Amino acid sequence: MLLAIDSSTQWMGLALYDGVQVLGEMAWRTRNHHTVELAPAVDALMNRSALSPDQLKAVAVALGPGSFTSLRIGLAVAKGLSLAQKIPLIGIPTLDVLAAAQPLRNIPMIAVLQAGRGRLAAVHYLAEKDGWKAQGDARVTTAEELSQQIKSPTYICGELSAEDRQMLHRKYKNVLLASPALCVRRPSLLAELAWARWQSGKTDDPVSLAPIYLHVAGSIPD
Repeated sequence: MLLAIDSSTQWMGLALYDGVQVLGEMAWRTRNHHTVELAPAVDALMNRSALSPDQLKAVAVALGPGSFTSLRIGLAVAKGLSLAQKIPLIGIPTLDVLAAAQPLRNIPMIAVLQAGRGRLAAVHYLAEKDGWKAQGDARVTTAEELSQQIKSPTYICGELSAEDRQMLHRKYKNVLLASPALCVRRPSLLAELAWARWQSGKTDDPVSLAPIYLHVAGSIPD
């Protein structure tokens, strides 16, 4: 049994997965209440699924990018479970979770999440036979900058405000926006990605595993 934890942004999620089926999933929007909401939510999901912590065999965590505090909280809970239960820990970049939900297309994709003060964290992807593959690290941008930079058909998904969507929609000839439902990160997909890494023998050191932070002029607010 694997528990997946995503606390990268104001959108949080948990999932329980056994390699065959999703046994429980929760996703909700918090209001900077990660500290008081995450641990009780883990307990609630375990109880609703009639499972106990000693039945966990691995734990997965979304690594970011995201807000400084929320990432640290999620990683702290995941590391605590890993060390206490002596089970493997698997970290997955947050935008890879979002990318995994998108249908493969023969055009590039940009996955984004909110980075505060009207900014976006963005990663470019290209479709390969086994899924979307990131083409480099996350960078900070804005919807306006993306709109100006996109010169050929591009699929965009992720945390987009109404203003962001309106800005990008102006480039409708070259911008294909994912539906709002496909822009939501599913913790069960985080669980599937982590399970595949775990089964291939790729796990992380619970002591040294660190979040992915964006380097910008000025800190990204929580």
